[in-house]
Amino acid sequence: MSKDVAEVIVETLADAGAKRCYGVVGDTINHLTDKIRTSDIDWVHVRHEEVGAFAAGAEAYMTQELALCAGTCGPGSLHFINGIFESHRNGSPMVFIASNVDRQEEGLNFPQEVDQTKLYEQCSVFCERISHPDQAQRIVTQAAQAALAHQGVAVVVVNGDMFKEKVHSDTRWSVHRTQPVIHPNPAELDALVELINDADNITLYAGIGAKGANQELMELANYLKAPIVHSSRSKEFIEPNNPYQVGMTGILGNKAGMESVLDCDLLICLGTDFAYTQFYPTHAKIAQINVETTHLGKRCPIDLGLTGDVKATIQQLLPKLSQRSDEGHLNKALKQWQKDLDGYRKEEVSDHSLIHPQTVTRRLNELAGDDAIFTADGGSPMVWLLRHLEAKGSRRFLTSLSHGTMANAYPQAMGIAKAYPERPVIALCGDGGMTMLMGDLLTLIQENTPVKLLIYNNETLGFVEMEQRVEGQLDSFTKLQNPDFSEVAKAMGLDSWRVESPEDIDNAMAQWLASDKPALLDVKVSPMELVMPPKIEAGQVASTALFGIKAILNGRMDEVTDLLKDNFLR
Repeated sequence: MSKDVAEVIVETLADAGAKRCYGVVGDTINHLTDKIRTSDIDWVHVRHEEVGAFAAGAEAYMTQELALCAGTCGPGSLHFINGIFESHRNGSPMVFIASNVDRQEEGLNFPQEVDQTKLYEQCSVFCERISHPDQAQRIVTQAAQAALAHQGVAVVVVNGDMFKEKVHSDTRWSVHRTQPVIHPNPAELDALVELINDADNITLYAGIGAKGANQELMELANYLKAPIVHSSRSKEFIEPNNPYQVGMTGILGNKAGMESVLDCDLLICLGTDFAYTQFYPTHAKIAQINVETTHLGKRCPIDLGLTGDVKATIQQLLPKLSQRSDEGHLNKALKQWQKDLDGYRKEEVSDHSLIHPQTVTRRLNELAGDDAIFTADGGSPMVWLLRHLEAKGSRRFLTSLSHGTMANAYPQAMGIAKAYPERPVIALCGDGGMTMLMGDLLTLIQENTPVKLLIYNNETLGFVEMEQRVEGQLDSFTKLQNPDFSEVAKAMGLDSWRVESPEDIDNAMAQWLASDKPALLDVKVSPMELVMPPKIEAGQVASTALFGIKAILNGRMDEVTDLLKDNFLR
């Protein structure tokens, strides 16, 4: 007996390794979800499709296996779009089944009709429509293969009536996974050696593309006596047990990382695509190694671009190098890195009446397990994660760095916990992000997913407030009137705690982490905490002072006092 398109889609994706599909059932995908019901793929019923896309993308990011979303026509599929953009930009191999109205209604402005292809081709590595039943397996196979090979979202558009069509072709298509080893040719490597030999102070800048090359990076740093600066996404594997790493550059980074990049005379970028041109050196030579040739020279002018895997390229490069002995540049960076760490420890001290978010994050660092997986909302929570949580080899981290969205943390934690039910999964949530998608706390209960949610409750959009104040503006429209999140969570069925004084943090956090249910910890933190950049420029100080003058003139003297006390006087 021939199978219908829905059954073929489900079987093909299951054969490609997909274990879960996230979405909200209804109209044009009901036939698809009925086939999922009788398959080995689990359906995760979320309350909002954006949450489903975040969760599926996080599962795919962590496992590097397929995760799925499926959306109904019109509004259903549209609700996925922010999570799809996030998942595509962070490198998640995900397949999204985007349904549309029945074919006889297409092109007639039928209710809920949306051109899914135009929407999703800008945030996918593959976006095709099944226009004939016998295409179903072939197109879905290509979608799965594209998602896995290119580490991005693949979209398959299917009309609601197409799911019920019978497939008559018996041709079998399957997903092929390859692991090619790519490195530059000898002449290109010799050109890099020449740059290295001509340089006195060399810095290595390692990104997510250096994953799996930890040992090779440290060998290269040892040969060159070079500090290793890492991007935010590569923190989890560059930072642990690495005597050469000195932190990050950029606005979220630290002084040692920034100075190591700006003060070198040769910067070697290894698998990084850091976007902010102003943080690259202007007088140094720059060499870049990336497996994607299109990334070479995309962010700043470079002197040498090489296509290759970081690990394979370093392995080819090392025999061509001579051991260096001058450790001046490296030791200067390591000395500053220790000062940066000491500065972070000072920030983590709270007095008896005020809780700094750094204090909360440091206690989490000490109480959470070494195998914990952390997510963080875009904004200040991701800064506290990057600065105050230690990578310990088995810990993993996911924040919204390329897309920069709010409300990603606990939906992503949901998908990760589905993939790793034996590991603690902890979401660092802003109060603004939490209230954007709070309804899916019910999904955590319904799915019995024991994610731990930490809310930095400062009753403001803190990162935006910092941006406004640094520009010398009065902060405007950032205040939030929050509920007692612990009471809201309790009403939904979560375990919950609320902390309002520093001495209560440890006990509440220990109980929260020990819960075997979805659990929420609501911590009232200082609303005056600025995310301080690694270097304070004169213009930033002047702008903050200008904010102070404006605030005083507008009767907000108490805020100026608190701002100085919390950020400049401790």
